[in-house]
Amino acid sequence: MINPVVNKLADVQTLKIGNGTRIWQYSIVLPGARIGENCNICSHCLIENDVVVGDRVTVKSGVQLWDGLRVGDDVFIGPNATFANDIFPRSKKTPEKFLVTLVETGASIGAGATILPGITIGENSMVAAGAVVTRSVPPNAIVVGNPAKIVGYVDAEKNKAVAGARATSALGAQATLVSGVTFHRMPRIADIRGSLTVGEFDRSIPFIPNRYFMVFDVPSKETRGEHAHRECHQFLICVRGSCAVVADDGKNRQEFVLEGPDMGIYLPPMVWGIQYKYSADAVLLVYASHYYDNSDYIRNYADFRKLVGAEV
Repeated sequence: MINPVVNKLADVQTLKIGNGTRIWQYSIVLPGARIGENCNICSHCLIENDVVVGDRVTVKSGVQLWDGLRVGDDVFIGPNATFANDIFPRSKKTPEKFLVTLVETGASIGAGATILPGITIGENSMVAAGAVVTRSVPPNAIVVGNPAKIVGYVDAEKNKAVAGARATSALGAQATLVSGVTFHRMPRIADIRGSLTVGEFDRSIPFIPNRYFMVFDVPSKETRGEHAHRECHQFLICVRGSCAVVADDGKNRQEFVLEGPDMGIYLPPMVWGIQYKYSADAVLLVYASHYYDNSDYIRNYADFRKLVGAEV
């Protein structure tokens, strides 16, 4: 094992530094800080007392990690990223306890981003350079802007279903990259009297529903879903406007665009589902195989990955 390497021009007062970690010149680390193994703390950084940094973390130059920050393993923090720990700061007035901000395993924070206090930057998510993050970021989400909003999900965009862009006219169910998830094209009949599209339960829609619900009037910045079901099957149709659906089986992740009432997505149990990018007029119709049961929901992505046997 390689012992920590501390540059002679750094002021490091903690003894809780893991093997292989390097701390470069002009950085200050206070006595209570804990830093894991194989980290790289670049020059001109400050780490306060009540800070925990995991293993294999990169902190680029010009970053201050203030009290209350918890950084997971394999996190990247870009140059001059800023963390706040007090919602209502006043000179010479210190809160009894600083808000805890979590940066979960594998997350990346771009240069110059600002992270407000008391929120969570989810596992494997990406915060764009210059973003101002005012709310928690879900796992795998990509956020940009001020205030930051979700514009995509890691690996989902490159797997974006071409069917959603009407690149194919094939009717029926089409297999996807996500286990058990199918994309459906329904018949669409149009004449002078108007248009009609149809689906049959337990045939084109692969189960008989006991419940339906509709989602509408969703602000474009909002994301819905973000859960999996233990037993419930779902079938999603955007009957008006458009929205994007991300399906995730713990190994593969794919995004689908629903842009017409003749398109549907089947989500079986134990698939993580997300809906976002709602158009202003979007109406999403969801058929469900089971009556509402709160205990059927899996709402934590880390718990979901464990249940499906994904690597954690």
